[in-house]
Amino acid sequence: MDILRTPDERFEDLPGYPFRPKYLEIASGLRIHYVDEGPAEAPVVLLLHGEPSWSYLYRKMIPPLAAAGYRAVAPDLVGFGRSDKPAKIEDYTYQRMVAWTAATIEALDLQGINLFCQDWGGLIGLRLIAQDSDRFSRLIAANTGLPVGGEMPEAFFQWQSFSQKVSKLPVGRIINGATVSTVSREILAAYEAPFPDESYKAGARVMPALVPTDPDDPEAKINRGLWRKLVKWPKPVLTAFSDSDPITGGGEQIFQRLMPGAKGQAHVTIEAAGHFLQEDKGEELAQVIIDFMQVSG
Repeated sequence: MDILRTPDERFEDLPGYPFRPKYLEIASGLRIHYVDEGPAEAPVVLLLHGEPSWSYLYRKMIPPLAAAGYRAVAPDLVGFGRSDKPAKIEDYTYQRMVAWTAATIEALDLQGINLFCQDWGGLIGLRLIAQDSDRFSRLIAANTGLPVGGEMPEAFFQWQSFSQKVSKLPVGRIINGATVSTVSREILAAYEAPFPDESYKAGARVMPALVPTDPDDPEAKINRGLWRKLVKWPKPVLTAFSDSDPITGGGEQIFQRLMPGAKGQAHVTIEAAGHFLQEDKGEELAQVIIDFMQVSG
């Protein structure tokens, strides 16, 4: 497997991202970058991003979580951020993304995890909860899901088609187009920092195509089996979807209807926020997590 590593100078002086980089190496030999802020022995809030973003997406949420006494851990998925990037599209599979992330969690020996997940962070994180349920204490789901094939909004198929056909994947433009607020050029440049050129974008490009939309997709079948475990998971579940995401809008109802820990929770809708609601309303989301942690015991 050919591995690319983004030069460190690409990440110098990024606005609003003062965190000292930390790294670990998983068994596959891949180097993983993660942010780790707050008391080392405090309850863990694991922040899983999707694509084509990276831990920079959580820069507004990490400081208030740490200030509230929690340990905020935000890894960069393989292929994203400061983590290593396999160079070939065929290097990336749904199962590998899950396995790489599980290896990261195991290497950090995270226990009692309070998972916040959005976009592919949920496609990966929900599998991890189903496969290793004792390691997790709470779930906060935002603009995400665990697809099993079947109906998907037209907006997703338009995005999927665009991502596979466009000659140069415009990461900054994608982020800006999926927020309600206008994102500055400096912030968009920070989202583009992990990708010096198109050769670094194999993961970002292929991920939309890996979403199982056909019921006969083997990954859809796996997810159906894992949902049978998730519907029995009794721990607290909160949804915090945004009001302006054409791709995942309404998806919170699945969690609220199927997961027992979602019953009676004070689910929230993040207003004036798009798909990347962390960019639009990061501080508000951090407070939602803090409040949920405090009231759910």
